Amino acid sequence: MSDFSEFFLMSTEDVKRYAVEVLHRFAPDEPTECVEIGDGNINYVFKLSSLADGHSLIVKQADRLLRSSGRPLDIYRNKIEAAILQLEGELAPGFVPEVYYYDEVMAATSMEDVSAYGNLRKELMANRVYPHLSENISTFMVDTLLPTTDLVLDAEEKKRRVKFYTNPELCKITEDLVLTEPYYDYKGRNIITPGNEEFVRRFLYEDEALHAEVGRLRLNFMNNAQALMHGDLHSGSIFANETGLKVLDPEFAFYGPMGYDIGNVIGNLFFSWANKAFTCPEQTEAIDALERVIAETYDLTREKLERKYDELVTLPFYRTAAFRRFWLDSVMADSVGYAGTEIVRRTVGDSKVMEISSVTDPAQRIPLDRALVKLGVALIKRREQLHRGRELTELFRMILA
Repeated sequence: MSDFSEFFLMSTEDVKRYAVEVLHRFAPDEPTECVEIGDGNINYVFKLSSLADGHSLIVKQADRLLRSSGRPLDIYRNKIEAAILQLEGELAPGFVPEVYYYDEVMAATSMEDVSAYGNLRKELMANRVYPHLSENISTFMVDTLLPTTDLVLDAEEKKRRVKFYTNPELCKITEDLVLTEPYYDYKGRNIITPGNEEFVRRFLYEDEALHAEVGRLRLNFMNNAQALMHGDLHSGSIFANETGLKVLDPEFAFYGPMGYDIGNVIGNLFFSWANKAFTCPEQTEAIDALERVIAETYDLTREKLERKYDELVTLPFYRTAAFRRFWLDSVMADSVGYAGTEIVRRTVGDSKVMEISSVTDPAQRIPLDRALVKLGVALIKRREQLHRGRELTELFRMILA
C-alpha cells in the first residue's frame, strides 16, 4: 500500500516523496528543495524545486482544521478549487495556474509554479501599478463569470454545477465576516482603531438605512446563484508582473452574484490608493495610476460584459434592450455595493489587509480608517446611482478632500 493511500497532513519531506511516487514529476535520485509558503489560514502550500535544473511546482493541501483556531473544515473545498481552476483555464486561458493533478485522497492539488509573478497587493504597495492591470483583470472576470450563468449555460448543466460547487462552510465565513459582523458586532470580533469607536458606532452600528442596504446585499449573496464566482478575488489572490497576471486561490468558489467578484477587485484597489494618500501623498504618479486603474476596471468590465452578452446570449427575451440594460445595471450595482462591503469589513473587521494594518501612526491611521468607512458606506448606499468608473474615484477624492 502507498504511503499516500490515506489522508494525512504532509510535511516538506513528505511532499518530496509525493512528487516522485505520486506525481512522477521528479526522478527518485533528483536533489530537490521544498518549502511551505502558505500565508493563509485554511491551506498548506508547498513549493518544490529541482536543484538540478530548477523546474518546480506547487502542491496545495487542504487541512481538516483551520490553522489559527483548529476549527474543523471540510476538505471538499480543495476539490472545488481544483475543478474551478481547470474550468477557468478553459474559459480564460493563461490567467490561472495550470493544474497538473488533483488527489482526492490527500486533498492536494499540484499545479504550475507562478513565482515569476508577484503578489499584486505587495506590488501595488511598492508603487508598481502595471498598465495592463485593468485590461487583464476585466477580461478574466468577464470571460469566467458570464459564460457560467443561466443566460448562456444549459439549465440542467447550470443546476448540476450549482450542486457541485455548493460550499457552505466558506460561504458562512463570508456571510459572517463580510456581510454581518462589521455592522453588528455580535461575536465581538471587530477590531476598531482606538479613537474611532464612536465614529464606527455612529456610521456603522446605528445606521438603520445602511443595515437595510447591507441586508439586501447579504440576501443576494446567499440566494442569487447567478454565476460561478472565485469568491475571494482580492489583490492578494492576484499575482502580476510586467507581462500579465495569474489568479489563484479560488477555494471560496460557489454559485453567487457575479458582482461580488467584481466588487472585491475594485474595493481592494481602493486600499492601495488610501494607503498612499495618507502615508506617502508625494507618490502622485502611483496614486494617479491607481485612480485610473480603478475607473478603467469598472468601465472595461461593463463594456466587455456588454460585448460578451451580445456574443453569447441567444434567448430572445434576454436579448431585448430593456432586459439587457436591467441585467447589466444590476450586475454593476452589485459590484459597487460589494466593493463597499469589502472596504468596510477590511477596515473594522478582524481580517485586515496590509495597506491598513501597516499604518501604525494614529495621526494617519484614524483618518485613513474613517475615509475608508465613509467610502464603503457611500458605495453601498449609492450603488444604484453610480454608473461610471470616474464617479467612484471622484467620490473618494471628495472624501479625501
